[in-house]
Amino acid sequence: MYPIGVQAAIPVNRIFSGVAVSFVYLAPLNTITTQLDFIAREAEEKEAENAAFKDFVRALPSDEVDTLVLRLSNEVSPQIDCTTCGNCCRSLMVNITAPEVKALAAHLQTTEEDVKERYVECSSSGEIMVLNSIPCHFLKGNSCSIYEHRFTECREFPSFHQPHFQGRLFATFMHYGRCPIIYNVMEQMKQELGFFK
Repeated sequence: MYPIGVQAAIPVNRIFSGVAVSFVYLAPLNTITTQLDFIAREAEEKEAENAAFKDFVRALPSDEVDTLVLRLSNEVSPQIDCTTCGNCCRSLMVNITAPEVKALAAHLQTTEEDVKERYVECSSSGEIMVLNSIPCHFLKGNSCSIYEHRFTECREFPSFHQPHFQGRLFATFMHYGRCPIIYNVMEQMKQELGFFK
């Protein structure tokens, strides 16, 4: 793996005084990693490790896990600027509700029917609604163009503040390779729990 006290080996390519230089930076523990290509590679390389970690976490007391995840999220999240990423908006399917359609219609100054026709896919029963485009229609650059009116699932992602984290391990690790917040919280959680694969 990495030397003691090192979380990750991060490839760095820079130009110094007109000379291209490549090296590997050994990031110390608790360093925040935001390089999406690195995080995606780590997800592939750590697939077996993460499967074992999920089993490890499921065996722990639920309330202690929830407390730890919330604390780590509160420490990590402010250090990551989501507007430099926007990866969740490029890759997630978002469920929406009838009140959210109504609120979006009011914000866009159009009808609910227009919002549904342009932006929403409904189930045959009409009970389930999802945004009909990935990436999201409302992603502009790396930012949400309806941020103050964004949907509940967007507002709550990655949901570390919600109880019963152990019941969301599968979904959390589905997004481990695309979300810097999830990646960093999970890696710091492994360290704090003394998990070594």
